[in-house]
Amino acid sequence: MASHRRPKQPSRTRVSVLTATAAAAVALTSQAAQAAPKQDKKDVKEQVDKLYEEAEAATEKYNGAKEKQEKLESQVGDLQDNVARGQQDLNKLRDGLGSMATAQYRTGGIDPSVQLILSSDPDTYLDKASTLDQVSGKQAEALRKIADKQRTLKQQREEASTKLQDLADTRKALGEKKKQIQGKLTKARNLLNTLTEQERAKMAEEERERASRASSRADLGSEVPDSQRAAAALAAAKTKIGSPYVWGATGPSSFDCSGLTGWAYQQAGVQLPRISQDQANAGTQIGRGELKPGDLVLFYGDLHHIGLYAGNGQVLHAPKPGAGVRFESMDNMPFQFGVRV
Repeated sequence: MASHRRPKQPSRTRVSVLTATAAAAVALTSQAAQAAPKQDKKDVKEQVDKLYEEAEAATEKYNGAKEKQEKLESQVGDLQDNVARGQQDLNKLRDGLGSMATAQYRTGGIDPSVQLILSSDPDTYLDKASTLDQVSGKQAEALRKIADKQRTLKQQREEASTKLQDLADTRKALGEKKKQIQGKLTKARNLLNTLTEQERAKMAEEERERASRASSRADLGSEVPDSQRAAAALAAAKTKIGSPYVWGATGPSSFDCSGLTGWAYQQAGVQLPRISQDQANAGTQIGRGELKPGDLVLFYGDLHHIGLYAGNGQVLHAPKPGAGVRFESMDNMPFQFGVRV
């Protein structure tokens, strides 16, 4: 029979202990929340700028992989076209030998020499041909053409196969670089989101004011470009002041750093390589004291950033995500050397 006794009520002592424990937990949680450090705006900006710098370095590697991919795609396409045309030529040569064999059959059967000509291994035939008096000069020449075409086709197929593997590896690297860039930009956005809306708005306004002051107060001095091409490139880049930085962009409405310099020199009739590290080899390397307006200027040890010397220690460049093309003091970045195109 079921018991109907009332459940035992907790003692006052037990209630007191539970209450004290709960209060302590609440207090600890409150203290932990208060102890959680609030992101300092200056600290966030430094971290974000560092992430943007790393993203730009990855962007130049991405640009290099993309350029390699485009070249490989073109090379593979040309090789495949050559193989297709070569196979057609080979088929015509074989058809010609087939016609020769048919004619011989009609006049009394195929002699041993023609049987060898139609074999699947013309090279073996050529080795033996010198011992066969029946081989005509015309037959030997036709077979040599077939053997040469087969060797060429084999080489082209092997080269195409290698290029296709390189292309697959390059596409994989391209995807990894893109993922790396997007990861750093996402991390930067997440850091910015730790700030209040007012703090983010103030930071953006400070960035705009800095860019505006740099453009309006840029004293470019009276230095003269070394060439008309350099002058034309610098003039073209000036028309893009304020255009946004976008990784992988080459203009005309947005740019990354090497995209801007490449576009500017293209307007002057000069085709520069795609990435900053290759543009560093596009002319004569010079020191800071030798710079003239329009010269290329390289920054950072791995040369992942590039701009155009504007005069009086100023660089005109596409600086980073979230900022537009602008003038800036070269002292704000670790200068490496200049290049006179």
